[in-house]
Amino acid sequence: MRFTMSIVVASVVAAIVATLPGTASAAGGDTAPGAWEPAPQAAFELPAGARCDFAVRVEPIVDEVRKLTLATYPDGSPERELFTGALIDRVTNLETGATSTADASGSALVVYGTDGSMTWYVTGPVLLGFRENAGSLPKGLWIVDGQFTVEFTPTFEKTITMLHGTTHNVCTDVD
Repeated sequence: MRFTMSIVVASVVAAIVATLPGTASAAGGDTAPGAWEPAPQAAFELPAGARCDFAVRVEPIVDEVRKLTLATYPDGSPERELFTGALIDRVTNLETGATSTADASGSALVVYGTDGSMTWYVTGPVLLGFRENAGSLPKGLWIVDGQFTVEFTPTFEKTITMLHGTTHNVCTDVD
C-alpha cells in the first residue's frame, strides 16, 4: 500500500505543481523551490545492438519540458525535481531511414540518491532505453505509459514497477 500511495501522492503533486505559474512556495520545509526552467532533451544516436538491432537516432521535434527543483542537498545538487511538458521524439532507423514519432510527454517526480541512483514517480508516457540484461524490460527503446516508478541504479540499470499502464518497444516501429 505504501508504494501505491507514493505514486498517487507524486502524481497529485506533479499535477498541482504543473499548474502553478512561474514559481511555487516552499515544499515540506526543505529548501524553497526555484522557478520552472526549460529541461531540453538533446538528440542522440546509438549504434546497432545498443538498444535496437540497428543504429538509431532519437531527436525531439516538440520539446516543452520544464523542471522545478523542490529540494537540494547541502552541496546544491538536486534532491527532488518535478518534470512536465510536451515531448515528442522522432526515432529514426539510421540503416533504412524509417522514422516514427514517440510521445514521451509524461510528468515525473524525480528523487535523486546521494550514490547516483534515482527513482522516478511517473504519470504518462516516457521513453526509456534498456540495454541487454540491464533492467526489467528487454533491450529496446520503450514507451512506458501509465502510473509507475522507475528505479535507476548508479550504473543506470532500470526496474519498472507498474501500478497500471502499458509498454511498447519503439524499435519495432522503425524495423
